[in-house]
Amino acid sequence: MTSSDGVGIAHLPNQKHKIISKKGAHYTLMVCGESGLGKTTFVNTLFSTTIKNFKSPEKRHNKQLDKTVEIEITKAELEEKLFRVKLSVVDTPGFGDYVNNRESWAPIVEFIDDQHENYMRQEQQPTRQGKIDMRVHACLYFIRPTGHSLKPLDLEIMKRLGSRVNLIPVIAKADTLAPKDLAKFKDNIREVIQHHNISVYACAVDSDDEETTNRNQSIFNASPYSVIGSTEIVNTSDGRQVRGREYTWGVAEVENDDHCDFKKLRNLLIRTHMIDLISSTEDIHYEYYRQQQMANRKFGEPKLIKAENPKLREKEEELRKSFTEKVRNEETRFREWEQQLIKERDRLNKDLESQHAHIKSLESELDNLYHHGRSGTMRR
Repeated sequence: MTSSDGVGIAHLPNQKHKIISKKGAHYTLMVCGESGLGKTTFVNTLFSTTIKNFKSPEKRHNKQLDKTVEIEITKAELEEKLFRVKLSVVDTPGFGDYVNNRESWAPIVEFIDDQHENYMRQEQQPTRQGKIDMRVHACLYFIRPTGHSLKPLDLEIMKRLGSRVNLIPVIAKADTLAPKDLAKFKDNIREVIQHHNISVYACAVDSDDEETTNRNQSIFNASPYSVIGSTEIVNTSDGRQVRGREYTWGVAEVENDDHCDFKKLRNLLIRTHMIDLISSTEDIHYEYYRQQQMANRKFGEPKLIKAENPKLREKEEELRKSFTEKVRNEETRFREWEQQLIKERDRLNKDLESQHAHIKSLESELDNLYHHGRSGTMRR
């Protein structure tokens, strides 16, 4: 017979809470999309602090001249009510900024796969303490607010990302579209995503609490999420100080559900579904990658490297063209130099022949003088 207080099993969640609070959590967000869509502003607005520094237009332009998609990782440690989160923000500058964006998604996809591979390799070691976990828990794909639909480049990268990571589509700079146009734009994106079977993250809705269920349903229905990013505090017409953007017609508020879905997206990423994003990365995306790799590889065998990387192939082609051009220029210069040598040789030969003829003429004159002088001496 047990006491009225039970044996203490109900205290397990409290113990789990203490352990997690002490250890903290690793959380990795990836922001992907064209330059100028406000990705840096959104990240800083999301965490109410400067996580990423803004780039000057000059540096951004110089970056675009490289014609490569790079991976930039920014790390920060956030603490709230004694709970620490080790945050990593992965940015992809250069994506979608060029005329030729063929295979521009390759570095992004490879980065996500490499994080799964690195974690799997660490799990296969005899000692697994202190594992470095950089697996991407959520990828925010920023869509340019054109008001029409997704571009072919958006479709290609979203198809590849959706099978590897929790993909969350985000409509950037929502204050540039009228409410009706924004609603139509959302419907168009939903139709395209469904038509092309693109896998996007769908948050859990059902809950024991009706209020929580309604809130989750509201978050679920808002996808793709329209956001307004701003780190500035502005004054509204009714005297409130809010975070937003000030225009001649009024203020676009970041945390106003009538203006954008920023609060819903923040709840999804941090307040209500962070654990679900982390666990789904572990249980779905990582497990799928691990199963695929273990089905084709022996235990401890290194990952097969692709025969050719599209970006490396493109760079190799550029180097080959540059080398061929330099060789052609050198050959042309060599031929010109050879022609000059031939002309100089011919000129010298002519001069030599002229000098030789002159010497022959002088020798003839000398012989004539010699014979003439000798004959005169004999007559005397």
